[in-house]
Amino acid sequence: MSVREEFDEWAADGKDRGMEDRHWHTAKHVLARMPVEPGETVLDLGTGSGYALRALRDTNDAGPCYGLDGSPEMLRNAREYTDDDGIGFLRGDFDALPFATDSIDHVFSMEAFYYASDPPHTLAEIARVLRPGGTAHVAVNYYEENVHSHEWQEFIDIEMTRWSADEYRRAFRDAGLAVASQDTIPDREVEIPPAAAFPTDDFETREAMVERYRELGTLVTVGVATE
Repeated sequence: MSVREEFDEWAADGKDRGMEDRHWHTAKHVLARMPVEPGETVLDLGTGSGYALRALRDTNDAGPCYGLDGSPEMLRNAREYTDDDGIGFLRGDFDALPFATDSIDHVFSMEAFYYASDPPHTLAEIARVLRPGGTAHVAVNYYEENVHSHEWQEFIDIEMTRWSADEYRRAFRDAGLAVASQDTIPDREVEIPPAAAFPTDDFETREAMVERYRELGTLVTVGVATE
């Protein structure tokens, strides 16, 4: 199954709203860190329901915002969720971003980068479209140090890339993006049941669930375009 087919099914089943709710727990903290000035252009890779761009337009007075996704159904839903003319949605591929060189101020991607078929090339594309000094904020829950995420590949028909934090830093630098910061953001909103409720369908112990959400959380790598 292709990325488009996978996420078309998710959108048709209404899973885009569920993804938005779950991702918002940590995505909102990433968005709050982004140095978006009024009028600046933002590109959201793997935009899904478009929630990140709606938030940036509301809180940062961002300029033209573009949400790129490979799923027509996701994009159809995203367009229905907003009437803001400052947000545009387009179908595209991470391997060939449909934007001119030095045309974007900031790139955001939440829980989507690891679906890229050629992640190093995607980072090179991000570096290409960013203006000098522009930033890329890439946030993932599926990464090497998060051992609780490793089994996710078993439930997804498309191939995913699982890098370590160090591999993300090296790949950013190789693409021409200076690594400004990298850390993890805990999810403090997922409710964790008492120990007596375990095992659950997803976790054997409460300690494992605490580690997954409160300690490991979302890995965020921030790069700055140097040229």
